[in-house]
Parts: sequence; C-alpha cells; structure tokens
Amino acid sequence: MLQLIEKILADVEGFKAENKEQVEEFRLKYLSKKGELNKVFEEFRNVPNDKKKEIGQKINALKQAAQAKFEALQNNHCNDDDSDSLNVDTSLPEMPMELGSHHPISIVRNEIIDIFSRIGFTVSEGPEVEDDWHVFSALNFPPEHPARDMQDTFFIERNPDILLRTHTSSVQVRMMEHTQPPIRSIFPGRVFRNEAISARAHCIFHQVEGLYVDTNVSFADLKQTLLYFAKEMFGTKTQIRLRPSYFPFTEPSAEMDISCSICGGKGCSVCKGTGWLEILGCGMVDPNVLKSCGIDADKYTGFAFGMGVERIAMLKYQVKDIRLFFKNDTRFIKQFEAAK
Repeated sequence: MLQLIEKILADVEGFKAENKEQVEEFRLKYLSKKGELNKVFEEFRNVPNDKKKEIGQKINALKQAAQAKFEALQNNHCNDDDSDSLNVDTSLPEMPMELGSHHPISIVRNEIIDIFSRIGFTVSEGPEVEDDWHVFSALNFPPEHPARDMQDTFFIERNPDILLRTHTSSVQVRMMEHTQPPIRSIFPGRVFRNEAISARAHCIFHQVEGLYVDTNVSFADLKQTLLYFAKEMFGTKTQIRLRPSYFPFTEPSAEMDISCSICGGKGCSVCKGTGWLEILGCGMVDPNVLKSCGIDADKYTGFAFGMGVERIAMLKYQVKDIRLFFKNDTRFIKQFEAAK
C-alpha cells in the first residue's frame, strides 16, 4: 500500500501539462470519482488497524499534493486563448460593431414633442391598459351610444370593462381629474384598434394628442396653434384648412388638412388631385367632458387635438405602406437617420 502511494505521488509530482486539455486529463486521472486517489481510499478499508494511522497520513498528503498540483496546472494555463487552436490572429482588429438608427416613428414623435414644447406644452403619459370610464364614458360616450362604433376595441375583461386604449384621450381625462386649469399638455403614446392590417391601417399605431384648458380659450387659439405646428413640421409655406366634423368629446369639431407639400396644392397622386392632405382631428372640449372631470365648464373652456404619428411620418417621408414601420428592416430604418 505504501509503495502504491509513493508511486502515485511520484507520478503526480512529475506530471506536466502543455495545454488545458492535459490539465483536464490530470483531474480525470487522479481527482475524479474513478481516479487513482479514489481507488486508494477504497483500498484503505482493507488496511490493518495498527497501520491505518500511518497510511492515512500518507493518503492525506497524497491528496493535498494532487490538489495543489492541479491548481498549479490550472493557473499556468488559465490565460490560454482557445482561438489559438483555430489559428486566429489575435493581433487583427475586431469586427466593427454597426451602430443602430433611430426609428422614423421615434424621430417624428420627438419632433412633434419638440414643436409643442416650444409653445409651453408639457408631456404626459398614461397606461395602455385602461377602463371604460377613462376611454369612453368620461369622454361623452354614453352606454349604447352609436359613437362607440367608431372605434373597434380590444377588450380584456368585462364587468367592469378593461380594454387596450383606443386613443390617448384617456390620458387627458386622467390629467383633468387630478389637475385644475390652466392645463396645457400633449399626450404621446401607443394605441390599439381591432382593424385589419393593410398598407394604410394597422391594429397598433402611435398618437399624439394635445389639450389646452383655461379661461377664454377660443377656436381661434386652436387654429393658430395648429397652423404653427403645420409650418414647423412641414415647412413655412404650408397652409391649413379646417373642415367640420364630429367627435363625441369636442363641440364644435373639425378635421385639419394641410396643403400638399409634393405638388404645392396643385393636385397630384399623393393628395388624389385635391391639393390637400388630412393629418388630424380637433375641436373645442365638450362641456360635458369638463364636468365629468370635475372642471367648472362655466368658467373654463379648452381645445383638444389628436394625430397619428404614422400618418405624419408617411406624409413627411412619402412612405406609402404603414406596415414598413413594424417590419424591423434595418435597410428601411437607416434611411431616416440622415433625414432627421
């Protein structure tokens, strides 16, 4: 037994490793469950009692020597580069990391925020999963009102109704519930509608809505605010027109068109020969909405507007298919970095 221990000790001390693979061979040969040391411990059971103390000390010394040898071999080869075995020249420069680009929706959204920030509008955001009160009821949509059919909704729960918001007007309600006028803020965010996906429509898109509530706010204030926005976004020569429309939460309501920047108002395929392009809806906040949110409708008036960011981006960059914004094609996205 003592001769076996001495032989293994000599083999351990004389072992040399040229690489990590040989270090692993050492571990398997001496320190694994099927290794030489384990066999020695098994043989120790058959040693006479009067010899156990002497041989036990020798075995412990062998174990410590083997463990120390293994750690030394590991340290000697811990910095070995696996790429050496692949004949890789580590002095070569690394592969260049290609930088990403801002998404066109983010570019346009940030530009809209910047334009309205210059004239005193703050930015507010709210939850995408909402209740019926904030999305419909507080905005003058009574139960069973036909105006609810204007927007196909993704409902999550019933009684009470929990849904994915169909517009960021819900954030306007939340602000008016907790803030007394004057209020001047815009509300960018993602919205959801149960619509078939096509070149001009998607079930997910982005909106920026705005709200201004104070004393003596008039439709003229709304018009001048939107004219300023249109000229800043599309150029100083841009003209606007307001057409009567209907929204449950504004009265009077209007759709706003801008003069076509492609043909200068003369008529082309983009504007379908009209010289005008529709970009947003707007109007004076209905007194019922103010009352629902706890604001004195006899003292305060206000205006609101809302636009689709994808719609603005499509007009600004002449993109004809809204689905391109959602495909994550870097070839498409890179085009807009230089156009910022």
